[in-house]
Amino acid sequence: MSDLPPLPPMSAPVKRSITIGGHRTSVSLEDAFWRELRGMARAGGRTTAALIAQIDAARPPEVGLATALRLYVLAEIVKNRA
Repeated sequence: MSDLPPLPPMSAPVKRSITIGGHRTSVSLEDAFWRELRGMARAGGRTTAALIAQIDAARPPEVGLATALRLYVLAEIVKNRA
């Protein structure tokens, strides 16, 4: 018998195109991360693309954009839980 709680709904990563600093790029994230990013952007009074651009500008070069976005979402959720 497992003590693991039921897993949340899961989806494969979804690739979306965005414009950052005037150039188009694409990012693959699971739907749950896209939803959270959109909500965080709205709460901050900016577009999702603007939030992603800010995260992109702040991330270390050795960290991929998708990873930076996931870690940002996680950090915001943890911060708001406290």
